[in-house]
Amino acid sequence: MDEKLANELATQTQHFKSLIADYCRLESVAAQNRMMRETADWVETLLKETGFATRQLPVAGAPNYVYGEIKGKSDFTLLLYNHYDVQPEAPLDLWESPPFEVTEKEGHLVARGICDNKAELIARICAIRAMQAAQGELPINIKWIIEGEEEIGSTHFDEMTRQYGDLLKTDGALWEGGGFNEKGQAHIALGFRGLLYVEYHVETMTRDAHSGGAHTLPSAAWRLVKALASLKDDDGKVLIPGFYDDVRAPTAMEQQAARDNVDLEQEARAKAMYGIDAFLHDRSGYDLEISVFEPTANIAGVLTGYTEPGVKTVLPGKAMAKMDFRLVPEQRPDDVLAKLQAHFKAQGFDDVHVTKLGSGDPVVTPLEGPFVQKVTQICQAFTGQEPKIIPLGGGTLPLLGAMKNNVGVLGISTAGNPAYYGSGAHAPNEHIRVSDIPRAIEFNAFLFTQLGETG
Repeated sequence: MDEKLANELATQTQHFKSLIADYCRLESVAAQNRMMRETADWVETLLKETGFATRQLPVAGAPNYVYGEIKGKSDFTLLLYNHYDVQPEAPLDLWESPPFEVTEKEGHLVARGICDNKAELIARICAIRAMQAAQGELPINIKWIIEGEEEIGSTHFDEMTRQYGDLLKTDGALWEGGGFNEKGQAHIALGFRGLLYVEYHVETMTRDAHSGGAHTLPSAAWRLVKALASLKDDDGKVLIPGFYDDVRAPTAMEQQAARDNVDLEQEARAKAMYGIDAFLHDRSGYDLEISVFEPTANIAGVLTGYTEPGVKTVLPGKAMAKMDFRLVPEQRPDDVLAKLQAHFKAQGFDDVHVTKLGSGDPVVTPLEGPFVQKVTQICQAFTGQEPKIIPLGGGTLPLLGAMKNNVGVLGISTAGNPAYYGSGAHAPNEHIRVSDIPRAIEFNAFLFTQLGETG
């Protein structure tokens, strides 16, 4: 790296804290429609001040998408994706500092949304500004799409790509990514599981009753608990008929990646972080890594009756729960939804009303593609180590199906976000490490530079 660029990267690293503080102060909670317009405007202004030609893309029912593009030296065009929305801050009492004020403590910057996904956008901006200051222009063309609904399932991304898909045509695409593992390896995620997110409602009475009537009155809480219990057996197998029909086995490449990713030290760190003695089914090593290719059925929350401190003897007349199914390649959300509804009907739970709240297809990008191979080489050159290839991520990026089906673009996730395994995305006291910021910014600059040589 030349000295001028190194100096500019150091300068932009100093600017990172002020930018991220302003960004995180915007309470862009999509689930509650808080400050979405203000945040979209702020993000657009940030891109515009960085030299991007920008516009906001309106889609009925959605917070505006922010789009920007900037020309560079080479003909290669890279699409960047980020999201400006964040998860709700609840439970507030578990935060050790105000969730929407960036607080520096013990080498961490703490705030809601800082690792998921605001710090990555700022790291990319800082890298771009450093390159502009040092070199006058960027080595590649960059397009950028930033949405405000990722945390609620990218509900309108499919419609956005139908309306504006031509803007997103590109030579390569980078979705939101992670950082580096504790060994210093860069991550490359080739795919993500799909998602079906549902809400259940049961009403056995029009009002709650005194629990002294539990011998004569129906309980919505028990009704819902029994319905939920019908979905899995004691070994964790999902009992919905046909649930596993379309699940494909991991390929030889995916199995090898799982073997390569075995890291017993990281397993120990993760168990310590969650305060557990063992992972589910006592898995470890290869069995743990390959288990991401198993679909899941997770209860995200249950609400019924009285849950406040103290005693209230109540018999609930209503109950609700939220649940997510993580789906693996070849499964489809609407097919699983239909099978779920058929299962409840067959089990006699016709009174359990199922509402679909979100979905996304599982999407995997082939490892052998030229863009993936190029990024793999770049990661190795930057770190001096082979990158950690993640064939399938446990989470979901609902936008991937829309990009594949409507735009014809696949992409990957890689390092460049100053986050780490313990950042606590979606949890109280979400944070990044200050020490990870310079490397994230430098990696982005290195990545853009090397892609400029692709031609």
